[in-house]
Amino acid sequence: MKHLISTADVTREEAIRILDIAEEMREFGTREVKKLPALRGRTVVNLFFEDSTRTRISFEAAAKRLSADVINFSAKGSSVSKGESLKDTAQTLLAIGADAVVIRHPDSGAPARLAATDWIGLPIVNAGDGMHEHPTQALLDAFTLRRQVSLREGTAPHGKGLDGLKVAIVGDILHSRVARSNLWLLNSLGAEVTMVAPPTLLPVGADAWPCTISYDLDEVIASGVDALMMLRVQGERMHAAYFPNPREYSRYWGLDDARLKALDASGEETLIMHPGPMNRGLEISSAAADSPRSTVLDQVTNGVAVRMASLYMLLSGDLIKES
Repeated sequence: MKHLISTADVTREEAIRILDIAEEMREFGTREVKKLPALRGRTVVNLFFEDSTRTRISFEAAAKRLSADVINFSAKGSSVSKGESLKDTAQTLLAIGADAVVIRHPDSGAPARLAATDWIGLPIVNAGDGMHEHPTQALLDAFTLRRQVSLREGTAPHGKGLDGLKVAIVGDILHSRVARSNLWLLNSLGAEVTMVAPPTLLPVGADAWPCTISYDLDEVIASGVDALMMLRVQGERMHAAYFPNPREYSRYWGLDDARLKALDASGEETLIMHPGPMNRGLEISSAAADSPRSTVLDQVTNGVAVRMASLYMLLSGDLIKES
């Protein structure tokens, strides 16, 4: 059975293939009739044990544009809230005729467990699990980066990686599944990654990751980077004082108006990215979020295309490694 659980399991060739197909899917999204019959008769279940309007809607739009039927399952108000196990919930979905499951779960490893067992035997897509990974977010970030660089250079993106690009991932690395998925994928695609954060927001063992660690955002900006990927400060996952106060965090690690002006003065074509939702005024200022450098809205648009490509490849038997 084939799944998309972790970007660490996706080879460079597989990643480029997903991105290339996503380019075709994005072009279909600009047409008057946006639907493709590729998955007609298939049923995709969005199994969300954790709230995420943005990701759920993106997967729903992706499946529907491929002509699949979609069932949205929320843990709140369901049998899960009454104590039903993941296994029983999954087998219920199999019994109603699901062909693939997109799962978001607060516990790290839940999608991997669902994929590794013989409970349902369906393709599993990880839509975010705890502080572990969020592979389709990393894919859409890479897609956005590759597309923006190709537009700048006037070249076609197909078949290309991100070789030589310098990407800084900034902020709450400790709690971020987006940071982890991006790290593995960006490395596979040939980018150079720098993690920028206060020491308290870096996980134990981060010094062994294939990246450079920095505590100084101004120094990283001055050194020149192709993209700044700002991360949301995840207050809901913090149960201790990881930094003195929001004002100090913004001063040292936020992309504020002063740092935006420094970027503009540098002459660098640095892109500003954010996976959303944004805490404006904390990790990113409104001026930075809305500047011409910002790819935030492009990332949302590209998310549908990348998720279309992922679902298509999984359900057509064209991806990924056997788990």
